[in-house]
Amino acid sequence: MDKRIWIIDDDPGIRYVLSEYFASRDIPAETFAGGAELTTALAERTPDLVMADIRLDGESGLDLMRQLQADHPGLPVIIMTAYSDLDSAVRAFRGGAFEFLAKPFDLDEVGRLVEKALQSTPEAPEKSDRNAGMIGSSPAFQQLIRLIGRLSASDVPVLITGETGTGKELVARALHNHSPRASGPFIAINTAAIPTDLLESELFGYEKGAFTGAEQRRAGHFERATGGTLFLDEIGDMPLNLQSRLLRVLAEGEYYRLGGRGLVKADVRVITATHHDLGERVASGEFRADLYHRLKVISLKVPPLRERREDIPELVEHFLAQAAAEFRLPVRNAAPALIDYLKTLDWPGNVRELRHLCQSMAALAPAAMIGLDDLPEEYRDPASQPAAADRWETGLADETGQRIPTAEGQLHAELLTRFESHLAHAAVDACGGNKSEAARRLGISRNTLARMLGGKV
Repeated sequence: MDKRIWIIDDDPGIRYVLSEYFASRDIPAETFAGGAELTTALAERTPDLVMADIRLDGESGLDLMRQLQADHPGLPVIIMTAYSDLDSAVRAFRGGAFEFLAKPFDLDEVGRLVEKALQSTPEAPEKSDRNAGMIGSSPAFQQLIRLIGRLSASDVPVLITGETGTGKELVARALHNHSPRASGPFIAINTAAIPTDLLESELFGYEKGAFTGAEQRRAGHFERATGGTLFLDEIGDMPLNLQSRLLRVLAEGEYYRLGGRGLVKADVRVITATHHDLGERVASGEFRADLYHRLKVISLKVPPLRERREDIPELVEHFLAQAAAEFRLPVRNAAPALIDYLKTLDWPGNVRELRHLCQSMAALAPAAMIGLDDLPEEYRDPASQPAAADRWETGLADETGQRIPTAEGQLHAELLTRFESHLAHAAVDACGGNKSEAARRLGISRNTLARMLGGKV
């Protein structure tokens, strides 16, 4: 490849890992510790792609990116960060970043991303500094953040799907807060929580005398959300007759108040959410197919907490601090053993359930360090959960005990292969994708590590 990549990071380890990776693929790459070195180099030559950390020693990677793109329009920039949050992602995308890459990253993903960046020219949307308060650095959550960042300047309808408690309203608020309508109102209603006979008037308003008790004109949520965003949660439970009215508003941009004769313009972005499979509800006749396709121009799925367990430590820290401020208590910290245990649970109530648990522990725990003994009774393992550090050993012993009676001489090889694979992948992830460093820390050769990874060098 004749393209030239520049890597800007104040961490020498990251610079080394990336430069070695690109060198192994015969891609020219130069590394810089900060903006001063970069400025000197730019006076002599220009890169085809820049990878820059969001936080450099004494300067901002985002400011550096904006300067680069002002001087070199169309230059793709990939922003790297170990501090993954929605605000950073949106600022990166709206500042003109091609992509937002969370550390630790997979080098194969880096390769795919770089190849894509070198074949594309990003647009440069405007800046936004609004923080939506969403937290997480897991791959599943980072993908969601990337999508929100890309949609930040759009007014397109969005359908948000996901289980109860995953934070669908937070996603809707993030889409609003980082949109051109951010200065307008954000109105959120749960269509399943409003009685059917009241929902129509709540949405569209009514004129004086429209029904008994309507003593004066009242604006509905569509009118109150003018210039902003209307978030309709649990849209899958909306009655069919109101689905027809909603479809007309979306298609024609206008509606009648209940009992009214004059059309009202709908200047509002509609974002909807549901925990149902709307495709199934369409098939069963409970949801209009034309409305379904109108709503899902863009669909975002919010991952359940069990698919983003890596985010639990950050979420617990945030919720405990939040609870301390709310209850006017000292900030509590979670013991490592407690965090390890929480990461093993399935969380049917998702992030909402975790937040409620943290509130309970922050209010009731007697000490500053919250441990396993501070868990409410319903969260305690009745089988006397072993210490987190020993849990994998207990699991291995249990599986061996269950399978040994029917084993035919292959159990040792199978379990050893699985153990080595998990060990190798965890070590590589912990070393930011640097396989040479992972092998050194494990005390094995790179070839041995490659075998444990399944042949991937």
